[in-house]
Amino acid sequence: MKLLVFFLLVAAGVAAVKYFMKARRKRRREALQTTPFPQEWDHILNENLPPYRTISEDLRQQLQGYIQIFIGEKSFEGCGGLIINDEIRVTIAAQACMLLLNRECDCYPKLYSILVYPSTYVAGSRESVALPPSDTSVRLGESWNHGAVVLAWDSVKSGAMNFRDGHNVTMHEFAHQLDQEDGRGDGVPTLGNRSAYSAWSRVFSHEYEMLQKKTAKGKEDVVDSYGATNPAEFFAVATETFFEKPVQLRKNHPLLYKEMQEFYKVDPVMW
Repeated sequence: MKLLVFFLLVAAGVAAVKYFMKARRKRRREALQTTPFPQEWDHILNENLPPYRTISEDLRQQLQGYIQIFIGEKSFEGCGGLIINDEIRVTIAAQACMLLLNRECDCYPKLYSILVYPSTYVAGSRESVALPPSDTSVRLGESWNHGAVVLAWDSVKSGAMNFRDGHNVTMHEFAHQLDQEDGRGDGVPTLGNRSAYSAWSRVFSHEYEMLQKKTAKGKEDVVDSYGATNPAEFFAVATETFFEKPVQLRKNHPLLYKEMQEFYKVDPVMW
């Protein structure tokens, strides 16, 4: 009986600590979100991210709040001699947080650090490099399952400013983060309910197989051929396409567009 009481007290203590931590995080986030959005950050977004100028006022306010939470909670580290500044933080945070709009979700709960290189880098190295993109060790970005995203700043900025070319390394890597939140990077992020998984599996499996067949024949598609690598890459590439080429994706792959829209809760065609 005493042992049972002991374990009950321990369990109650753990629950109390979790409740306290959750409440404290909620208060901290509310404070971050209610802090006036810096004018300098607003200027950076107007210059670097075209959709920021066209999304609705409601989405813009949501985005600003998420950016403040993201920058307040995540650590940015410059690599290869890069000095982190507000332009880097805000441009990365904004693109990452565009994936969270209108969704009931946490702000990348497993993510702690964003490592940023000035340009392409070699995997496993802390230095930027000037190797051909065909070299398999060269990276523009990576998403790690244990708390970090790695990005090349020149690709981040060009991907943000040229928001209609279908390529966005920041959104690509943060789509991987969403995919990995359930512990598996398999192209199936956490969906709203059980019934959503069957439709997702049916549509994504078909679209992934079609892209593989097209790629094998050397045919192009609005979804980049890199998405044929594996299901996780297909989801990440589809995310880039959804946000950057929504009209073409909706026209050529209406069922895929519908699944992406139901997951991300926005319609980029309207932007």
